[in-house]
Amino acid sequence: MRLSTSASLLALAAPIAVSAAPFRRSTDNNTLLVLQFAHTLEQLETNFYQQALSKFQASDFTNAGFTSANIPVELFTTIQVDESTHVGALESLITSFGEQPLSSCQFDFTSVLTDVTTMLPVARLVENVGVSAYLGAAHLIEDPIVLSAAASIATIEARHQTILNIFQGGSAIPQAFDLPMLPQEILAIAGPFISGCDLGVTANAALSVTNTGPIGVGTLLQFSSPAINGSTDNFHCQMMFGGLPISISLPLDQCIPPSGINGPVAIWITSDDQPLPNNVVDRGSNAIVAGPLMTFIDTVPEEVSALVRSNGTAPVSSTATISPSQASSIISSVSGSPTASSSSASSSAATPSASSDPSNNAQSASASSGPTPNGPAAGGQVIVMGISMVPIPTST
Repeated sequence: MRLSTSASLLALAAPIAVSAAPFRRSTDNNTLLVLQFAHTLEQLETNFYQQALSKFQASDFTNAGFTSANIPVELFTTIQVDESTHVGALESLITSFGEQPLSSCQFDFTSVLTDVTTMLPVARLVENVGVSAYLGAAHLIEDPIVLSAAASIATIEARHQTILNIFQGGSAIPQAFDLPMLPQEILAIAGPFISGCDLGVTANAALSVTNTGPIGVGTLLQFSSPAINGSTDNFHCQMMFGGLPISISLPLDQCIPPSGINGPVAIWITSDDQPLPNNVVDRGSNAIVAGPLMTFIDTVPEEVSALVRSNGTAPVSSTATISPSQASSIISSVSGSPTASSSSASSSAATPSASSDPSNNAQSASASSGPTPNGPAAGGQVIVMGISMVPIPTST
């Protein structure tokens, strides 16, 4: 859906408009709650891209490794228009039931819009969380018209998700299934950006990773949460990614991502060792202490990422036409350096990658207090909301 394509918006709203005249539609409280919640998340996404596009110039994107600034600017503009269109469609749905959309929410992204390199993983987080939100709330919607409208939005959010996966050097489609999350779980992740309104949902306690090095397979994770303020005996971390029927349950002091993970990973802290079901309908909350948080463990690089962004790890090839005299000059200049090519190849092969040795990344899991800064950090990693990420090398 595009804001400039009014027919698309009218097509989505048409069943509501027809039903609303000459009488007002009625629905259940859960459906209205989901609509208000989705409307707020779409406002969050709209504001995020508006602020990012207003702040960053073309040079900011090329400095962040993009082969052309037009690629992210065009796609971010398209995504922002989509999100704004979603806001309008959801407002129409809400008002058709005689309710007023929430308009008092405020959204602050100051801490994560310091530069493009810091902004990108948050954009990826926002889109993945958006997909998870629609999936996790679908079972709460009883009205089939509303469910169809929500599903048509969710598929667009998934397309946005793929773009941001590529921009961050991850697999475009990392898993065959996405992760559903309940509204209170979504707010545990997105809540820090939202203020000034009551969504009618009590958020789970926020959770963040405090590791200072890159996070990957084999990293021993450390956590911080306002809900972890005493003994952590019998606490477990629960890791979930698309396609798993239940979470991977590990003792808190042995919370290490195993091999086989690729893409977004949700992590909860629970007070017992019972795995959480992927099915949100059966996912109880009694044992959840904090979370989830969502991080990205990218283990399967794809060439498409290197075509749009080098990330400082993959060479970007280009071609140009030169004259015969320029060619002769180049040949003459390198004729005395027979090892130049092999030396360059050796240098490229020697580029270090993130270690999978837990001893190089973390110590025992612990609860930490105090804020975690956002932005570039030592070693090339980017810290966002307490999660340290380093783009993995991509091959060409």
